Amino acid sequence: MTTAKHFRCSDWMPRIAGALFLSLCSASMVMAQSARPDTRTMTCAQAQALVKQRGEVVMTTGPTTFDKFVADARYCRPQSNSVRARFAPTKDNPKCAVGNRCFSNRERR
Repeated sequence: MTTAKHFRCSDWMPRIAGALFLSLCSASMVMAQSARPDTRTMTCAQAQALVKQRGEVVMTTGPTTFDKFVADARYCRPQSNSVRARFAPTKDNPKCAVGNRCFSNRERR
């Protein structure tokens, strides 16, 4: 005599919840990585325009690198009120002046 096996929600729900959780975590990590603009996929002018438009932006600059670019010193306060040019590779320029970085001269303190 064959007995039919009955499944209850309590038997399979933890497995489904775990799988769903893992897939959501993986998807959010991929989205977070892809959400950051990549200077290498833009022209120099496009990267510069993005910094100018947003004022400050973190962009991917290489396979494992990223950097924060600011339009001007207003985006550095209160830590600093000086900027220096920041360069990054773009689609059309290996050393594009994308924007600036905040700079603090420690000797002036």
